[in-house]
Parts: sequence; structure tokens; C-alpha cells
Amino acid sequence: MTHSIALNHELAEQVLAAQPFAQLVGGELTAFGDGAATLTIPIRPQLGQQFGFVHGGVLAYAADNALTFAAGTVLGANVLTGGFSITYLRPAAGIRLRAEAKVTGATRRQAVVSCEIYAETADSEPVLCAVAQGTTRAVERKLDTNGT
Repeated sequence: MTHSIALNHELAEQVLAAQPFAQLVGGELTAFGDGAATLTIPIRPQLGQQFGFVHGGVLAYAADNALTFAAGTVLGANVLTGGFSITYLRPAAGIRLRAEAKVTGATRRQAVVSCEIYAETADSEPVLCAVAQGTTRAVERKLDTNGT
């Protein structure tokens, strides 16, 4: 059995940097530790849908990654999302998305995590756009932070 290595903020940033899709959307890990993680994504026109709002797939990506990073704080670096559900509450628009995830319960091999996704603007309070809940599990796989 491969034991997962501990996941600290520095290693978590390396893991995120090794994800080509994270680079495409501009994801950044702005908080990490103690069963929680926050992922931010700058909102730009390329992430939009036909009405000018952020595409739901981008919000789902934010939830998926934030859930998994939060779980990594308790399960270690070798974790994958087992599944999640997302509910879209309001259209997302503004300057930045912020996905805040927190572990609600965990065993040695899996965690249940909740996530709230906010759209931020320069001049008003953040708007809660979506909520998600998912499960993650520890896997027996070598962690590759080189993107290969």
C-alpha cells in the first residue's frame, strides 16, 4: 500500500500548478489548511456562457478542485474526487470567483466536503452563486507535480 504524503500549502500550490486546466482558467489557491481550502478564479470573458455569466462548468471545476484540496488537508496528497453535486443559486458575474470548501467529516480513506462559491465585484458584497457537496477518497497512486 502506498501511503499518501502530507499536503501542505506549498505542495498544494505545486499540485495546482501541474494541472493544465487550472492554468487555463487561472485558478489560485488562496487559503489552505485545517480541513479547508479556498480557490479563486479571475472572471474574464473567455469563461462566459451565452448570457455573459460565468459558465456553470467553471463553477463546477472550482467546486471540484476546492473540495479535493480541502480533503487533502486531512487525507494527504493522494486524493481524488469520488463525486459531487452542485446547485446553482444565482448567475456568477464580477471580477473573481471564490470557492470556499470545508471538510464536514472524514475517515482514514475518505472525506465529505461542502463548498460555497461566491462571485466578487469591486464595489459590492460577494454573491453566493452555488453550493456543492462531495466525497473524496485517498488513492494508491504516485503524486506527480510536474504535469507529466
